Amino acid sequence: MPGVKQRIQKLRREIREHEYHYFVEDDPRISDYEFDQLVRELRRLEEAHPDLVTPDSPTRRVGGQATGGFPEHTFARPMLSLDNAYSVGELEDWERRVRELTGKADVDYVAELKIDGLSVSLVYTDGRLDKGITRGNGRVGEVVTGNVRTIRSVPLVLREPVSAEVRGEVFLGLEAFARLNDERDAAGLARFANPRNAAAGSIRQVDPQLVAARPLDFFGYALSPADSSHLASLERLRRLGIRVNPHRRLCRSLGEVIGFYREWESGRDTLDYEIDGIVVKVDDIRLQEELGATAKAPRWAIAVKFPARQATTRLIDIRVQVGRTGALTPVAVLDPVSLGGVTISHATLHNEDEVARLGVHIGDRVLIERGGDVIPKVVKVVEEGSQRHPFRMPDRCPVCGSGVLRIEGEAATRCVSNACPAQIRKAFLHWADRKAMNIDGLGERLVDQLVERRLVRDVADLYELDEAELGGLDRMGPKSAKNLRREIDKSRALSLARVIFGLGIRHVGERAAEILSKSLGSMDALMAASEQDLEKIHEIGPKMARTIVTFFQEPLNVRLIRRLRGHGVAMIQETGHERSVPRVFEGQTLVLTGTLESLTRDEARKAVEDRGGRVASSVSQKTGFVVAGRDPGSKLDKAMRLGIRVLDEAAFLEML
Repeated sequence: MPGVKQRIQKLRREIREHEYHYFVEDDPRISDYEFDQLVRELRRLEEAHPDLVTPDSPTRRVGGQATGGFPEHTFARPMLSLDNAYSVGELEDWERRVRELTGKADVDYVAELKIDGLSVSLVYTDGRLDKGITRGNGRVGEVVTGNVRTIRSVPLVLREPVSAEVRGEVFLGLEAFARLNDERDAAGLARFANPRNAAAGSIRQVDPQLVAARPLDFFGYALSPADSSHLASLERLRRLGIRVNPHRRLCRSLGEVIGFYREWESGRDTLDYEIDGIVVKVDDIRLQEELGATAKAPRWAIAVKFPARQATTRLIDIRVQVGRTGALTPVAVLDPVSLGGVTISHATLHNEDEVARLGVHIGDRVLIERGGDVIPKVVKVVEEGSQRHPFRMPDRCPVCGSGVLRIEGEAATRCVSNACPAQIRKAFLHWADRKAMNIDGLGERLVDQLVERRLVRDVADLYELDEAELGGLDRMGPKSAKNLRREIDKSRALSLARVIFGLGIRHVGERAAEILSKSLGSMDALMAASEQDLEKIHEIGPKMARTIVTFFQEPLNVRLIRRLRGHGVAMIQETGHERSVPRVFEGQTLVLTGTLESLTRDEARKAVEDRGGRVASSVSQKTGFVVAGRDPGSKLDKAMRLGIRVLDEAAFLEML
């Protein structure tokens, strides 16, 4: 008995710790499967020893803790989690209990995909979105309405003026997840561990603008009040304008449910979002009410998990790859192992911090995991190698030999050379972008050919290409070559701000490039500026200042500037040709919210700045005007509360 008690206490401590890292920190330390096994072991021990059950046991509640920072909402009907089945045998046991409890020989079920996301509740009053609430601990959630409003697949107004609660899943698609992690790499931020982690972290952001920048999605899966059947409720949701997952099936038998499970176990990688199983629900709502629920989960539904795609193998080596953003990524070289029908010989370790967190050394035996189309990753060390030795991040780029830099507070170590072969393709595409040097016709296929044939090494080489060289490329006849040559020549006359932006200096976006150009006036002044000089410029912070100085300390980048200057590319801020406009916003701070029909957000910002104003990201007492376009967000509400003047698009254009 003492041994059982100690084991129960240890399990509770471990589960609480993992719950904290998952629900509060959004930083899971173990896989979902491993967590579920800990909970299942604890539940089995408590069922065998009910005298050891305590009210604060992790098995006595539904989910995680509220993170704070948002108002709380108590659910009238708890958002219960689902019991899990990990095999067809466990599904059969559940289905048998359903038939026994209802006394029916035949029961209809609805099988749906189990989206790997974050459950939320949407409350509509008279057809309008009133509240968006996270599941929280199942009984008390967080009100995150402003963030939910940014999700494009969540309608602000239903197609019928009904009052109802819609429950569903907020998630991030795999392509969107990959782009988000690329952006975090570029910004020097830690990567999200998985799409669900990213969705959870996004929906709890305090600033809705940050949420809006992340392409979250939504599928509804429950309606209250419900129709007579679950399937009818899903159809009703669709008619109301709520997005419902199309992959669902009415199953007249357990065999049909199993068929749906097998179909998606093998087909899950065809989707652009993560699923980790299927959900099976009794279709008849009256039977659902008759079956009821335990303190934790409904008896009328179950989640059937797919087998975990994990395996153990030996880590032979850790090599460093240089990505298109210059980030140095440690990659585990593995003894080949079969995982989910694929032979795996490499897995990502993300960055230096992740290697340290895992405590992984070369020679260790490790657990690896593969989810969807995401590259396999190392989850943890399962056995230390007898001759293990640590990994050290190189102090020079393994591709070009240039210096590397890791800024304090950032996760990634990066090559600082703009001419690094690993980054060169990205450098050309960025240089040709319409917001940079606007070289129409210089696309991915053409850049690939130029690099592969070694016609270019850096963007300065573009200005030395002749029409004969361009005409010799695939799908480039004399006319196309002439047009591209003309576009390249035209770019010489573009502004210094565009040149600065086109260089691709980390953290220097289009707006920062404009500020640097106007403040310093020349490329020479920018190259000579110290970190302290740069930090004195409005909106230039320490991180950006350091990356600028580091960029120009690299000899290859200085050589690039010298060659661009020799080809006549602008190196001085031109002031004589600026169009004179009335400075109607002189000294004023404006905030933009919603979508403008006639201007992009960047065009509106530039128009305000050209007229002496400044655009801020949030509303305060110092805000002079709020410009409200279509579908304005919470900024409009705050402006109304503070009595700040609001301009519609027509009034804004009239002032311009």
